[in-house]
Amino acid sequence: MAHATTAGISRAAFATLLLIAFMMGANHVAARLAFDDGVSVATAVAFRSGVTALVVALILLAYRVPMRLQARHRKALPGIGLLVGVQSLCLYASVARLPVALALLAFNTYPLWTALWARLVYGQRPQPRVLRAMPVMLVGLALALDVFGAASGLGASGHWARIGVGVAFALGAAATFGLALVLTQHETEGLDGRLRTATTMGIVAVMALVAASAQGGLVLPSAPIGWWGLAGLTFLYGTAFTIMFTVLPKLGVVGNSAIMNVEPIFALVLAWAILGQSIAPVQVAGGLVVVATVMWLGLRKG
Repeated sequence: MAHATTAGISRAAFATLLLIAFMMGANHVAARLAFDDGVSVATAVAFRSGVTALVVALILLAYRVPMRLQARHRKALPGIGLLVGVQSLCLYASVARLPVALALLAFNTYPLWTALWARLVYGQRPQPRVLRAMPVMLVGLALALDVFGAASGLGASGHWARIGVGVAFALGAAATFGLALVLTQHETEGLDGRLRTATTMGIVAVMALVAASAQGGLVLPSAPIGWWGLAGLTFLYGTAFTIMFTVLPKLGVVGNSAIMNVEPIFALVLAWAILGQSIAPVQVAGGLVVVATVMWLGLRKG
């Protein structure tokens, strides 16, 4: 997923990018509502990915996008789909266990994982900009996660006993997403992004259904609030992807933009307003450091 510079984009493009970030952040808050009502992570991923795959497939038909895949694309897509499936399950598992903003902030370390995988798999040296950003982002993440347990008052051991599993899931999501990005960049060149997304989301939906079956089947909400959460996460995620592939190209913004990395900030505000989640001021400061660093990386030229 290439990073597009925001220089020179229109106000409409800027507003659209912010809208996508808002919907992605709101999607995770809606997911937490569903999880708190007993919905399983696999069920949420199956609904979200299945509907998104269907919507993007309809876009492919509407735009009459050729469905032909090259041999290397057919080899790469199952692996990428598997990685995105693991990423989706891990990130929602983190959202189910942590304050939503903290889960997204830990996941936002994926640019560092992307650089690491590019080095390990393809021998690419990290850009100096990435190396300079790495310690800054890690310090910001340490503050956001309250690694010593000072803000929580629990001490390091008590604090990590409470958040450790959730953080592990978020970092696992970041690691698998970073590898998926590297493989996507190198192995799917020339493949229409809409076709790639429809295929990937379809694979993720199948994975989630298999995972749900292994756990005894889909776990649906038991109360209206859970149904609102499940419907909300599905609608928000699917709509954000639809806008990404239909509106952004017409506005002159292709691929990912650093502006969309403000997602954890939107999630922080929404989680406070809707879920009653709050974090200490020092954690907010750390979160702003992480977001600013990721945006700085995303705004790099080239």
